[in-house]
Amino acid sequence: MLIRARVLGFCMGVRRAVEMADAAVAGGASPIYTLGPLIHNPQVLFSFSQRGVKILDLPGSPATGSPATGSYVPGGSFAPGDTVIIRAHGVSPAVEQGLRDKGAMVIDATCPRVKTSQNIVFNLAREGYTIFLAGEKDHAEIKGIHGFCLAGNANCVIVGNPCEAGHIAAELAGRLGNIPAKTALIGQTTISEEEYSSIAGAIKKHFPGLEVKNTICDATRDRQNALKELCSAADAIIIAGGKESANTKRLLSIALGCGKEAWLAETAADLPPELLNLTKEELAEKKIGISAGASTPDSVIDEIEQALLL
Repeated sequence: MLIRARVLGFCMGVRRAVEMADAAVAGGASPIYTLGPLIHNPQVLFSFSQRGVKILDLPGSPATGSPATGSYVPGGSFAPGDTVIIRAHGVSPAVEQGLRDKGAMVIDATCPRVKTSQNIVFNLAREGYTIFLAGEKDHAEIKGIHGFCLAGNANCVIVGNPCEAGHIAAELAGRLGNIPAKTALIGQTTISEEEYSSIAGAIKKHFPGLEVKNTICDATRDRQNALKELCSAADAIIIAGGKESANTKRLLSIALGCGKEAWLAETAADLPPELLNLTKEELAEKKIGISAGASTPDSVIDEIEQALLL
């Protein structure tokens, strides 16, 4: 028996980025590049590569393209007048300005929720706040938001978990001594509420006046809550989505944390043999839940369901 989570399909920010790229292609813009993979889904990236969209390497990162996702252009080389799409994760002000200085026709597909976080940290930075960023230090969204902190000349640190947050906060508090400090916490839009709350608690032990900004995406919160509801009804969980997607990997972690057998499947080919080898009768008795990352198209979810039903 297959059970779908109540929240599936592209999130608003991803859908917007895909629609903007579609419009650029349909409008005849050429050549078209995306700064890093537009979204973390190989099938969607390959589809765009077939339509002539190429991937530019992100500054300071290894090559981001592959035969599976389409061609990439190393070193960010493009000609003046070419179209470059900033993906939903956003970029720092310095990176965007660098594109414009080189003559790119920039299409900014930054997710509105990420744009809100960027504006919040920039304003806090200008007001003299010390800013804690909760998230993955190598994730594009966090790198972009960190760039806005630097643009506002803020003292800014990235913390990935409560233990790290507590250690860094203690060290910073020790350096400041009795000097008053205005502090704020901003979270990656896809971080879980539990992790964000734990990080905030660890920092507040040293900075009781910490201002915790609500920057978790509502769609992310709904998707994670829907998965938790699914876990209460299912015996095992399939998370459909790209293996490089942070929010997809976080969903897998949540399912495993709920004590469920859980697997991440980028396509039907990734389904585990212990499920594929079930007979129809056994499958009918086993409740298998299906959730999906924010970058997973409906076609992939349908393909995985069909593979389990055959």
